[in-house]
Amino acid sequence: MKELLEKIEAAYAAFKTDATAQAENGNKAAGTRARKASLELEKLMKEFRKTSIEASK
Repeated sequence: MKELLEKIEAAYAAFKTDATAQAENGNKAAGTRARKASLELEKLMKEFRKTSIEASK
């Protein structure tokens, strides 16, 4: 579970950096990277939910 949380934190940091670059500087490439990172975050969050439910049983 701890390893999964570290992956989520790293993915969010990458997303935040790229999303900020797109929003503040209009960087189109950063927007593409942010969207890709958001898909990765979605997968990690689903995995977290699944793991969390299993751990609570």
